[in-house]
Amino acid sequence: MRIRLCILASVLLCVAGWSAGTIRIGAFSQGDPGHLPADWEPMKLGRTAPSSYTLVREGSQVVIRAKAQDAASGLVRRVNLDAKRYPVLEWRWKAENVIEDGAVDRRGGDDYAARIYVTFAYDPSELSLSERMKYEAAKAISGGDVPLRALSYIWANHPGETDMVANPYTDWVMMVPVESGAENVGVWRTERRNLYDDYRRAFGEEPPAISGIAVMTDTDDTGATATSYYGDIVLKSE
Repeated sequence: MRIRLCILASVLLCVAGWSAGTIRIGAFSQGDPGHLPADWEPMKLGRTAPSSYTLVREGSQVVIRAKAQDAASGLVRRVNLDAKRYPVLEWRWKAENVIEDGAVDRRGGDDYAARIYVTFAYDPSELSLSERMKYEAAKAISGGDVPLRALSYIWANHPGETDMVANPYTDWVMMVPVESGAENVGVWRTERRNLYDDYRRAFGEEPPAISGIAVMTDTDDTGATATSYYGDIVLKSE
């Protein structure tokens, strides 16, 4: 009986996108074009016009296509996972263009054709009084959740943008360039990051639980147009 239960549990985990040491966060390749995955939801950014996300067939694969024209929003999967247990994030993406007026170090340039956004369940009670006031003000302005700790893996717009830096709007979000410039535009790229190490380097502390992983294509600061594609996203134990 115990053996049968173990086999059944393994089957159920695989169906749910889980297996030993691996969690399939975005199993887009297994979806039906035209229907977004049920476990992913829109992530709005204030009153900005939303970007468009569609599950499409691109060549022989099914992926998320993202389009933004003076727009910004994300598509997020909410999770509650131990970053130390599942530190390795892998994904595939393709950007059709970079944003010429974008820049990693200024507010008016905080736009990217492609980014993977990882949020962490940081406890607001750990904030200082001034930070709590800032947090409450940010929530009131945005009309939604405000990440207190996040890593934003970006396809940076210019070749020289390669260093991890704070987001120009808030140092609660650290920007991590993974691709930079137009050299690989139009080409599928496979990426691998250790988000546990990235978090410790970014914030100098142990990471809390991973609370969400999002794809985001945004052009609201520059008013530009961008198109990108996102393949499957996986968390691994090593």
